Amino acid sequence: MLSSSFQLVRILVRNAWPVLIAQMVSIGMMVADTLIVGRYSTQHLAAVAVGSGLYIALAMGLGGTLNALAPIVGQHYGAGEHARIGQDMRQGLWLAVFLAAGGMALLAFPGWLLAPARLEAEVEAIAADYLRTLALSLPAMLGYRAFHAAANALGQPRPLMVIAFFETLCHALLASVLVSGRMGLPALGAAGAALSQVVVSWISLALCFWLLLKSPRFAPFHIFARWERPRAAAQKELLRLGLPIGFSYLVEISAFTLMAIFIARIGTETVSGHRIAANLSAFVYMLPLSLAIATAAQTAQAVGARNEALARDFAFAGLKLACVCSIVMASALLWLRAAIAGLATEDAAVAGVAMSLVFYIALYQFFDAVQTVACFALRAYKISFLPLLIHLACFWGLGLGLGYWLAFLAPTPQGAAGFWQAAVISTVTAAILFGALLLRVTRRRVRAGTESA
Repeated sequence: MLSSSFQLVRILVRNAWPVLIAQMVSIGMMVADTLIVGRYSTQHLAAVAVGSGLYIALAMGLGGTLNALAPIVGQHYGAGEHARIGQDMRQGLWLAVFLAAGGMALLAFPGWLLAPARLEAEVEAIAADYLRTLALSLPAMLGYRAFHAAANALGQPRPLMVIAFFETLCHALLASVLVSGRMGLPALGAAGAALSQVVVSWISLALCFWLLLKSPRFAPFHIFARWERPRAAAQKELLRLGLPIGFSYLVEISAFTLMAIFIARIGTETVSGHRIAANLSAFVYMLPLSLAIATAAQTAQAVGARNEALARDFAFAGLKLACVCSIVMASALLWLRAAIAGLATEDAAVAGVAMSLVFYIALYQFFDAVQTVACFALRAYKISFLPLLIHLACFWGLGLGLGYWLAFLAPTPQGAAGFWQAAVISTVTAAILFGALLLRVTRRRVRAGTESA
């Protein structure tokens, strides 16, 4: 049994580490934008800060819908149904086209998206141009998300790591030219950073298509073997599974976005400290997310192979591994929180706020790992609607609702800490609900599989 568990963990780690590196490298694109645009203009940086948050929320919501391909492709692969993988990938690319058309329409008229931020007129105009330019990257980004979902489901995450390195390096070089106007080109400011992302996104999509056509890793699936029109039944299945996933992504992202907007009312030092903590939280989240993606891929493949016991073992091996890693991470955060805050700012007041909030990040690491891995494992079973309801109740209901009350309306208002206290409560609740649901699902399916055998 120990040897078997070790084998499962080794498989998960082998598939998770390229995903982790790819996710961390991709964060470098946001860091590059902050550094390059920040040196150009404070107003342009403010526009990028608001505009990129809106774009990421929209892109992740739409891209999350395409994550329906992960359990579908994973189960086909486990069942040895290679021809059906090609069919569903072609339908997934059609869905990416449809979603991109809707997303581009929203970004073409971004005024209503920017209105709640109440920006200065000049900053709002810069942010609007930034979003309109980024709209051109949306079809390529969503096409890449379809490839991303399929590659992970097939246990092929390494190409994603290579593409992530390429994207970040090329974006940093190109953005530095376009933002500041070098090599004889005009200075475009924030729009230059957006244009760089457009160019890099389309090149990355071209690399994905080349891999699907030429790489022996994807050749058996004949993804571009023939032309195929959109099929209503296939699109309905993708949307049935994918829309709750996409909305779950939107709920999680918007919860942190709205938290920042509410905290901004308290004062500049507080929101700056919160920003440091939120960025650190997003960075640390990459570890359980990577393990969750690897766990979901192996679980879906086992489900497709009709090996329910193995699917359960992969799901809980991923949970145990994520929990161990989260404890190590939380300990490191508590030990290094003063150094982290000091690296992020020289303002003692801002550093003090950041240090106090890092404590909450360390506190909920364990539960965040549980809810993330359990949620992804449930999606491997093609269960996505109940996880959406849990996300709505926990992250919008408890996270934002209770957080707002604790921050502003409680007998002793907690300020920014109130939102983070609510985040801990919501994450603990989500972990309990997701863990219980996963346990129920796996027990039922293993029992049904034993009876049918």
